[in-house]
Amino acid sequence: MTWLVTGGAGYIGSHVVKALVDGGENVVVLDDLSTGAESRIPSGVPLERGSVLDRTLLDGVLQRHGITGVVHIAAKKQVGESVERPLFYYRENVVGLQTVLEASVAAGVAQFLFSSSAAVYGMPDVELVTEDTPCLPMSPYGETKLAGEWMVGAVGRAHGMATACMRYFNVAGAASPELGDPGVFNLVPMVFERIDANRAPLIFGDDYPTPDGTCVRDYIHVADIASAHVAAARKLVADPDAQLILNIGKGEGVSVAEMIDLIREVSGRTDVKAEVAPRRAGDPARVVAAADRIGTELDWKAQHSVRDMVESAWAGWRHRHPRP
Repeated sequence: MTWLVTGGAGYIGSHVVKALVDGGENVVVLDDLSTGAESRIPSGVPLERGSVLDRTLLDGVLQRHGITGVVHIAAKKQVGESVERPLFYYRENVVGLQTVLEASVAAGVAQFLFSSSAAVYGMPDVELVTEDTPCLPMSPYGETKLAGEWMVGAVGRAHGMATACMRYFNVAGAASPELGDPGVFNLVPMVFERIDANRAPLIFGDDYPTPDGTCVRDYIHVADIASAHVAAARKLVADPDAQLILNIGKGEGVSVAEMIDLIREVSGRTDVKAEVAPRRAGDPARVVAAADRIGTELDWKAQHSVRDMVESAWAGWRHRHPRP
């Protein structure tokens, strides 16, 4: 087996590449390096630089390296940006995926693993979000992920390709400091940035119907995301008829206030108090994964605690932002 990982130089992609390599798999990375970095790719793993929209490049990469399976992670992923630039997101995420699938079918790729998102669910009013919860995405980003799942499933059924669509919940942490999240778009790095600047972390609304009034989310360590991909990849090899849609989460809810308190403790900045700001439009009160199906299908379970996530994320933040 040789796996092509698109977006393999990015935050999540580099963790997946590391986990595959550590598991003894042959891996090739395709990345345009618009948000990724070559330094994140393990030594000895070939990097093909370019866009998933470039069919000629894809055909050459698949042929040159004898690719037998694809892990498609490359995508644009900022919800707010997708609202402002929907055509850009549909081109990059949907047309890009279509191009990768077309090249994969032509090359006889037998396994295809798609990086999806819990954004496909929108604002589910349920205690636990199962894979059967209706999908009502609230942003162009979520729409592109749902459309991607439909496309992957249809292509898999039509061409005898084993497929898996992995719906991530809230990813945090790092397997090592140099692989930490370089972006400041999610709660954990956003709080790091504010406390480093001696600014109060913001809680967007404290009047939700939750135990402490702040939103509740399911946080998953990026190393667990990576190990779930390895388990899914092996399942696709073992079962050529597999057509999987799986949540990757812990099945445990953590409130925004609880997460900020833990970040303050881990960073040693308990002196910086959080402030409450108005609610953000479209924020559901609670989104927590049901993680039963992935356990049954892949014999997989998340191994890292929320504290593990925050401590490793803080080490990654300090690696990129050393104190003067």
